[in-house]
Amino acid sequence: MNASLRLIGIFAIVFIAAPLLIVVPMSLSTSASLQFPPPGLWLGYYASYFTDMSWLRPTWNSLVIAFFTTLLTMALVVPATFALVRHRFYGKSVANLMMLMPLAVPHIVMAVGYYSYFGDLRLVFSKTGVVLAHTCLSVPITFLVLSANLKGFDRNLERAARSLGATPRQVFVHITLPILRPSLTISALFAFIQSFDETVVALFISGRDAETLPRKMFDSIRQEADPVIAVISTLLFLIVALALLAPHAMRLTRRMLATASRRTTPRDQT
Repeated sequence: MNASLRLIGIFAIVFIAAPLLIVVPMSLSTSASLQFPPPGLWLGYYASYFTDMSWLRPTWNSLVIAFFTTLLTMALVVPATFALVRHRFYGKSVANLMMLMPLAVPHIVMAVGYYSYFGDLRLVFSKTGVVLAHTCLSVPITFLVLSANLKGFDRNLERAARSLGATPRQVFVHITLPILRPSLTISALFAFIQSFDETVVALFISGRDAETLPRKMFDSIRQEADPVIAVISTLLFLIVALALLAPHAMRLTRRMLATASRRTTPRDQT
């Protein structure tokens, strides 16, 4: 059984990583279009990405929009999750359904709705409109992650703190928040990624000043198949890989420092 599971895991990793074997070489290609295998290798398209404002501007727009989407999503989802998980009130089931509704509706349908509704509010082709739309799309996954952790929260810890004289604010800051910090971090990360990667809604409501990186990549691959797309994909993969490896590297560094400090004798310290 263990050998079978190991083989399945290896197959899954190979299946997921296989496109990288194509994307990474294409980012180093000398071809004027997306071509595999590459006729030659160079770093020219990396230089093009970091010096071309037509690519840097959408990248910056995506980062800004994703950042404010994350802030707005967390500001809405955190109190809503506490209310839906810890309290009973009339219409709770409807509220739960509305929180998850964006998962059931195709993005193309929501994009048309946003385009019509935001058009009346004059928010089409603006960063504000994109942030509001991305917030609606980020709410469900953020709510699911946070509510799952909040349902498993041991409230006896809060009750014990209250019995010792702590105020509700002190309980939240010193008990609830530290315990929920990992789930809050993961929820915020999902909201950021959801906004940064979203394409369909951005195609409808983001204009020239609010053009996002996914929209720029979509337009580029549709019109000219610019190899800079492979450069961006490679860079995003490297960022994700470094983010995943960073905690392991920090733990390894701490272990090495702890081991070195244990081996230090009093004579060495003097």
